[in-house]
Amino acid sequence: MGFRCGIVGLPNAGKSTIFNALTAAGAEVADYRFCTIQPNLGIVPVPDKRLEDLAGRLHPQKVIPTTLEFFDIAGLVKGASKGEGLGNQFLDHIRNVDAIAHTVRCFENRNVAHDFGSLDPIRDIEVVNTELILTDLQALEKRMAKTEKLHRVGAKESGLELDVYREVQAFLNRGQEAGKLHYHGEKKAIFEDLHLLTSKPVFYVANVDQEELRGDGTCLRVMTGWAQKAGSRVVVICGDLEAEIAELKEEEREEFRKELGLEGSSLERLIRVGYETLELVTFYTTVSSELKAWTVTRGTSAPRAAGKIHSDMERGFIRAEVIPFNEFIICGSEHAAKERGLLRSEGKEYLVQDGDIIRFRFSV
Repeated sequence: MGFRCGIVGLPNAGKSTIFNALTAAGAEVADYRFCTIQPNLGIVPVPDKRLEDLAGRLHPQKVIPTTLEFFDIAGLVKGASKGEGLGNQFLDHIRNVDAIAHTVRCFENRNVAHDFGSLDPIRDIEVVNTELILTDLQALEKRMAKTEKLHRVGAKESGLELDVYREVQAFLNRGQEAGKLHYHGEKKAIFEDLHLLTSKPVFYVANVDQEELRGDGTCLRVMTGWAQKAGSRVVVICGDLEAEIAELKEEEREEFRKELGLEGSSLERLIRVGYETLELVTFYTTVSSELKAWTVTRGTSAPRAAGKIHSDMERGFIRAEVIPFNEFIICGSEHAAKERGLLRSEGKEYLVQDGDIIRFRFSV
């Protein structure tokens, strides 16, 4: 799997329109609040030109790309943490996602109501962020209540847990997202076990109209300026336009995008930003007649990468036989790469690089 992505935003920000454009999952889309009653889930293969190139040379019987999961939940409104609207009911569905795509409305449309009656991307971002912080505080308070009971009966680990919880609580109460906190060792494990929404990496999806896409509006400029100062990335998508493109034949889509000056599909742009935000890399394996792509965090050791395939491979790891993608393409096969001395044997300390083609040797 590539990564799991939760889509959040205010009602009528265009979350479900973008979800449909990204996944072709057919989620219901309408111009009224709380159209999304149940969370929508879409699973899509990650477009991968390198995987296609490898398949063209190896001719495997089976090609398996890595995948991306999207969770689209009901729009969050001001007061969601206190029960307003429906969005807060479904936030638990995205507690285990890897990243959050915060969709922000940057389009004018008199037929699509805005909760506050006007466009203001920074205000909208801050409303949603506040609700996520308040939701985290509620979850934290419940965890603290349980841990305090354990502490009173002498549970050894509960003391350190309460220390971490109180530090996080104080931080959230100052209006800060938990993702700005950094822990190590035991404290890091305790913190990560909370699965706080504001601890997750966030990138923003600016849902624009064609005027903003041409650079004739101000909303997108304001939003990207704010995101740059915050150190966040922005993916610009015209949801309605992407929905139209999705209805075209495959061969017509790229031509249409070129005419509009769009670089790649919205899915490809979002994946690129998601991978950069999460610092992910892709490696490939060829076993028997199967070619498969795998995604791991940058800096993952060879044994840990092997464990993504099967726990036995990590436990019994011997070595990784590695060929970088570019060198494999030049050689055309593992055998030719071996003859040229381009196949490397790497041990337990090796960190998997983006594009590596790996054969893991292990013994159990």
